[in-house]
Amino acid sequence: MSNFELRHLAAMAAIAEEGSFGRAAARLGYTQSTVSQQIAALERAVGGPVFDRPGGPKPVRLTPLGSVVLDHGRALLAKAAALADAVDRFQAGDGRIDIGTFQSVSNVILPSVVRRLRDEHPGCDIRLSEEEPDRPQIGDLDLLFYDGRIDGDAEHRKLLDDPYLLVARVGAFPEGPVPLERLDRTPMVAWPLTCDQPLMEQAVARSGARPQIVFRSAVNDTLLSMVRAGLGSALLPWLAILGADVPSDDRLRIHELRPTLPPREIYLHWQAGRIHSPLAAHAVDIALEVAAELAPPPTTA
Repeated sequence: MSNFELRHLAAMAAIAEEGSFGRAAARLGYTQSTVSQQIAALERAVGGPVFDRPGGPKPVRLTPLGSVVLDHGRALLAKAAALADAVDRFQAGDGRIDIGTFQSVSNVILPSVVRRLRDEHPGCDIRLSEEEPDRPQIGDLDLLFYDGRIDGDAEHRKLLDDPYLLVARVGAFPEGPVPLERLDRTPMVAWPLTCDQPLMEQAVARSGARPQIVFRSAVNDTLLSMVRAGLGSALLPWLAILGADVPSDDRLRIHELRPTLPPREIYLHWQAGRIHSPLAAHAVDIALEVAAELAPPPTTA
């Protein structure tokens, strides 16, 4: 049974439907002798004839063995057709993609990536997971967004530099850039000491400023609510500010810093050596385009 091929079953189905070897050959684009050879190979594999051949103008008929073979053979042909269709859709960009992300990317970059993927590949299956661990792992993910390079066997593309800016209540600081030293002992709200946050706070300390951290939260909206309430100001990267729509909030002001802090770096990672699906490769291209088109942070002459 391991010696017959799907093309033998396809020839058998065509003969059964057409009633003759000649018409089946014309339908399949083969010569009649080729179809006869395929049926002979099938009969050797199953150990007996699958057609009665009365000769003359009478149509060929299935033998009892042929009925059994064709019944199961049609199921195999249907599964093969489904497999071919699934492969075609995969190559065209359908299929499943698993993406790891974090808050700022989820709010600003990923919505555009997801929208374009779904518009261009309606049959795709997009799975997202949002975490901000100290030691991120790609694992079974196809793609992983992270604010920095990750350790291990991974490849990456840098999406953008994400500069830190000061967000404060209106009137808390004079208009324009704010010297970092002005933040010394100033009440501040901040992210927990994970990801890029420790590096940013160390850079502030090297400038000679020691802000008074009065509240920490990993949720951008919560931090900004506390800024509006007057609990303190916040040093946040541009993506977090943009994702929370701070530029349109007339209760808050965005200030550049002097000197500027080293920006947070946003990368897109994947397992080294892993062959991208067409969908994952397209997602990388879209993410790069979306990052390049983001609104730039405010600048002061």
